Amino acid sequence: MHNLAIALHKKGFKVTGSDDVLFEPSISRLAKHGLLPEKNGWYPEKITGTLDAVILGMHARADNPELLEAQQKGIKIYSYPEYVYEQSKDKLRVVIGGSHGKTTITSMILHALQEAGKQFDYLVGAQLEGFDTMVQISDAPLIIIEGDEYLSSPIDRRPKFHLYKANLAVISGIAWDHINVFPTFENYTEQFEIFIQTIQPNGAVFYADNDEVLRQLIDDNQSAVTKTPYQLPQYEMLNGVTSIISDDKKYPLQVFGEHNLLNLEAARSICGELGINANDFYTSMVTFKGAARRLELLGKNETTNIYKDFAHSPSKLKATIHAVKAQFPHRKLIACMELHTFSSLNKEFLNEYNGCMNEADEAVVFIDAQTFVQKKLEPYDAAAVKVAFSKDDLLFFNKPLELKSYIDQQDLTGTNLLLMSSGNFGGVNLTELANDLLNK
Repeated sequence: MHNLAIALHKKGFKVTGSDDVLFEPSISRLAKHGLLPEKNGWYPEKITGTLDAVILGMHARADNPELLEAQQKGIKIYSYPEYVYEQSKDKLRVVIGGSHGKTTITSMILHALQEAGKQFDYLVGAQLEGFDTMVQISDAPLIIIEGDEYLSSPIDRRPKFHLYKANLAVISGIAWDHINVFPTFENYTEQFEIFIQTIQPNGAVFYADNDEVLRQLIDDNQSAVTKTPYQLPQYEMLNGVTSIISDDKKYPLQVFGEHNLLNLEAARSICGELGINANDFYTSMVTFKGAARRLELLGKNETTNIYKDFAHSPSKLKATIHAVKAQFPHRKLIACMELHTFSSLNKEFLNEYNGCMNEADEAVVFIDAQTFVQKKLEPYDAAAVKVAFSKDDLLFFNKPLELKSYIDQQDLTGTNLLLMSSGNFGGVNLTELANDLLNK
C-alpha cells in the first residue's frame, strides 16, 4: 500500500493515508515523499467529499471507521487490484500467477525489460535492486503485475489476479495454499481456472509443463486463449555455478535450482512476446541477482553459504531445499523453516508437509509460541510436527532465543545453512546471525 501511495504521488495525485501501525521501511519511504500520516489510527474526519476515491488494503477490517464513513458518503471505494487495473486498463497487461515463483518470474521480466531500455510499469512483491519502489504507475504502455491469488480486500472476496484482466499471463504451478480462504484443494484450483477465463480476447497464457495438476487444468479449459507450455532449459552446473546453454552459448547465472530455471523460462516466454529475443534475455539474466528473500545469500566463505528464503508452503520448501542440495551436493545442509502463515499453522493442513524436508541433512522447524496466540489458533507440540513432516530426527523450537542458541552452536565447516520463512523467526536478526557464524 505504501508503494502504491508513492507511485500515485509521483504521478501527480494528491495522496493521503491512514494505518493503525506502521513499520520500516514504510515509515522512512512515506516520510521522504511527505506522505507519512501525522499520527497512527483511523480518523473518519479524513474522509471528506473532496476525495475522488478510497483505496482499501487488506489490513483494514470491514468495520473500519474510515471505510464506513466512505461508504456512508458514497465515495468510490477500490480494492488495491481494482485500482491498479483502473490505472492500467489502457496498457498491455502481463499478469504472473501461480502458487510459487511469482515474485521471481516478475522480477526477471522487469530486469530484462530494464536492460533492454523499454518503458514499463510494474507491481512486484519484493524490493528489487535497481528499482526504488515495488510499484510504478506512469504513462508507460505496458505493465507487469505479480498476480496474487489472495483476497482483494475485506469487502471484496475475489482473488486479486481475477481483477487485472491479463493480456498475457503465466501460471507457474498449483499447490494448495491459503487454507483459511480456500478450504479445499478443488476450491483453490478453481481460482486458476477463473484466472484463465479473465484473460482478454487474443490473449495467451504460458504454463509450467512439469505440473500435472496445472497440465490437467489447461487440458480441461475451454477458453479460446493461446496456451503454451514451458519446460526446463538446457543447463549445466559446474563448481557451484549454474549456466544456461542456448545456441551453443553459455550464460552463467547468479541464481540456481530447477525451480528458478523454470521461472527463468516463464520470464523468457513473456519477454519473447514483448520483443526481447532469447540471446538478449539470457544475457540480461547473467546480471540478475534474484529478488529479496528468494534464495538470498546472506554471506559465505570457502566452505559455507548461508541463505534466507521466503519459502513456507510445502511445495516451496521442497523446491528450495532440493535446489541448495543439488547445487552443493558435497556439503551438509541444515534447513531451518518457520511455520508462520494461517495455512501452515492449521493442524488440518500440517500433513501437507509430509516428506518435504527429507533432503536436508538436518531439519529444523520453528514456531514462535506467540504466533498461535496472535492468530487465535490451537497450538500443537513437537510430536505433532514430527509426525506431520514424517521425519523422526527433525528438531523443533518454539522460542526464538533457543533457536538462535542452537544455530550459534553449529560448526558450519563444509555446511550450508538455509533459513526459510515468510515471517521473521521471532525477531532474530538473520544478517547479524550470518555474520557471527561466518566470523567464528
